[in-house]
Amino acid sequence: MRLARRLWLHGALLPALATLGALAVAGQLFRADLERSLDRALLAQAAVESVSLFDGPGQKVHLHMAVSPLVEQVRPFAPQGYLYQSDGRLVMRYPPVSEGAPEPPRRVPGTREGPPLLTTEVAPDGSRWREVMVNVRSPQGEWYGLRLLASLGQVDRSVDSFFRMAFSLTAVMGGLLLVVQTLLARRLSRRLAAIARSLERLREGDFTLFPAEGPGTDEIGQVGEALREATARVRGAREAQERLIANAAHELRTPLALMRTSLDLALRRERSPEELRVALQDARTEVDRLAVLADSLLDMATAGRGAWDWKKGDLDLLLTQAVEGARAEAEQRGLLIHLDAPAGMEAPFDAGSLRQAVDNLLGNALKFAPKGGEIHVRLSAEAGRFRVSVRDTGPGIPLAEHEAVFEPFHRVAGAEARPGAGLGLAIVREVARRHGGRAYVAPETAPGAELVLELPVAPPRDDRASG
Repeated sequence: MRLARRLWLHGALLPALATLGALAVAGQLFRADLERSLDRALLAQAAVESVSLFDGPGQKVHLHMAVSPLVEQVRPFAPQGYLYQSDGRLVMRYPPVSEGAPEPPRRVPGTREGPPLLTTEVAPDGSRWREVMVNVRSPQGEWYGLRLLASLGQVDRSVDSFFRMAFSLTAVMGGLLLVVQTLLARRLSRRLAAIARSLERLREGDFTLFPAEGPGTDEIGQVGEALREATARVRGAREAQERLIANAAHELRTPLALMRTSLDLALRRERSPEELRVALQDARTEVDRLAVLADSLLDMATAGRGAWDWKKGDLDLLLTQAVEGARAEAEQRGLLIHLDAPAGMEAPFDAGSLRQAVDNLLGNALKFAPKGGEIHVRLSAEAGRFRVSVRDTGPGIPLAEHEAVFEPFHRVAGAEARPGAGLGLAIVREVARRHGGRAYVAPETAPGAELVLELPVAPPRDDRASG
């Protein structure tokens, strides 16, 4: 069922039908309440008449409603009264002349007092009348029957009027609901159609179309916003992947070209064994370079994908092991490594990837720190996050490249001659992201550069579930 029909059904038709049903029940309850009110009025009138039938001159029997000064004003709705003697003969009546009332039947009063009898009479013309019959004993001991009749026509007219007004209002309300639901259905259909078009383009691999921003913050607007964010992330990831592939191809092309050139030269003419050995050594050097690049690419792919082994561990122990592993190379280069890692810093993390990230930070510092310089490794807790910083005394990183150094294959100006594939810091950022943290260059660090890896107290939910 389409959205418009569903909204018409659930938002207009069903509420209108439910309202009609409720009004039908309410009308019957209203009728019953009016009839109870009429019964109470009849009983009150019967009570008044029964105690004053014989208070006239000489205790002559009479009906007070016939001599009331308001008789003309109450005539349209006043009950009809009949008084019968003990033999069932009609003594008097009100009104004196019948005004459409049914011909009164002969009624014989009882010979003892009892509760009033309430019944409903249907006249030959179909009109309904409510009747109360009361037995009254005169001072002389004779029994009379007092019969009061009230037409139920007024009740029927009131209920009919209630139904006409209620059903008319229900029809108007149903029409308004239909119009409102139609407009709402068109608006929702347009918004959902935009989301559907975006999903269709995404399925086809086109990430350029974003769903239009909705006017509200309802569930559809939230879905659209989530889709826009997901589309932007996927597009960014695809662009990053394309850049990575292009840069990797460029990095792979250089050693392959050098190997081809060296081998072509060796094969162009007869070479001595020594010349062939030199050519093979050059090729082996480039093969080693390709192996390093392949390992770096594999490390980066591992950092961005796969399930991790999340366990709670001591960050200070991990940093201590990483620093001890880097001391041998630091001593060869005449560098000192200082470690400030307080004990008791526990957090859930993937030990393998985090150790790789710390090793990359230390390797970057060892690469750029001058001989005789120092490297400071510090672990601290700030604002609910653990902060691992590695600071060297090298040339530093220009402010304009603080973000670019974490891009794959990016090299700071002047660092082209240094060994490495340019993926170390990219791996650090990916590891930080997978841990729910971040990696950045601390500002205003002089001399040298300070690179920071921040980790949250708890891992991100999606990675925690996949580990």
